[in-house]
Amino acid sequence: MGDAGWLGLTLPPEHGGRGLPLRRAAVALQEFGYRGGTAFAKLSLQPEFSSVIATQGSDALRSRFALPLARGEILVGNQITEPRAGSDLSLLSTQVEGKGGRLLLSGTKSQAAFAADAQAAIVYARSGRAGATGVSAYVVPQDLPGIERRVVEDLGERWMRRGTVTYTSVEISPDQLVGEEGRGLDYLKVELTHERALLGAIYLGVARASWEETVREAGDRVVFDGPLSDQEAVAFPLVEDGTRLAAAWLYTERVLDRLDHGDRADDAAAMSKWFATEVALTTLDHAIQFHGGRGYSKDLPHEQRWRDVRSGALAHGTSEVMHRVAARRRWPKARRPAGRSRTPS
Repeated sequence: MGDAGWLGLTLPPEHGGRGLPLRRAAVALQEFGYRGGTAFAKLSLQPEFSSVIATQGSDALRSRFALPLARGEILVGNQITEPRAGSDLSLLSTQVEGKGGRLLLSGTKSQAAFAADAQAAIVYARSGRAGATGVSAYVVPQDLPGIERRVVEDLGERWMRRGTVTYTSVEISPDQLVGEEGRGLDYLKVELTHERALLGAIYLGVARASWEETVREAGDRVVFDGPLSDQEAVAFPLVEDGTRLAAAWLYTERVLDRLDHGDRADDAAAMSKWFATEVALTTLDHAIQFHGGRGYSKDLPHEQRWRDVRSGALAHGTSEVMHRVAARRRWPKARRPAGRSRTPS
């Protein structure tokens, strides 16, 4: 994919990408999802998932990590989530401490993509006070002493080999800091907004493949002396799925067009990811159902596609968090009652 120029579609050419607008990149990503599932599409997006290096990193970090990633020569992971800090990133506890002129990184990251395979990772760690403003981003080679990596088998997207990465007093240098200290989550927020809408395009492409295959199956398969499509219990859900796929794609395009024009659309991007995921999962569930027992088996691709797309309701912000982002935009002046504590559960 690097040789073909399909990595980092939206990154500027000087950072190794194609420089495409988000809306045009989404067309390519949907096609990747349609023809090859989530694997090729999300690998194409990996430079975007790590774009903070290209946009905020030093020249040395860009040369060492961002450009080789866009060429497909290395794999860079993105480590955010922790066992006790998922959606609320202000609770991150992985720490960078200065001791005797050295920086020591300690903590555990969970649900890390490419946990055992990435040559480097962007690690979001606390380098200052509590809360969101105390988190910084560091690029950490994954072969340093004190790093333990373990793969945890997932329901889907097993090609990603996600898992747990533990850092025990890992020595890093100040030049591994990305951008300014304490601004890691500011950079991440911008990155996540674009990613969420683009991920929706991928899921819709995957679901469209199963929908088209199921429509053909319904027309070709004979039951009760006629095609399966004569059965309203099958035909009506399929025509509804086709309509919802088209509607979700139109909404995704609209959101991406807004982002291309510089609009603040984090709420719309969040809901486009939610909407696309919900529509895709329903479509894939019908594909399994209407292929009967074979649909549930590994003889056909629908069960794998469902498992892979199911991650969309969790990764890069859960569906519940997507609603929270949108709700905060609708009611921006809502405030927590005075005296209410925020105790981690």
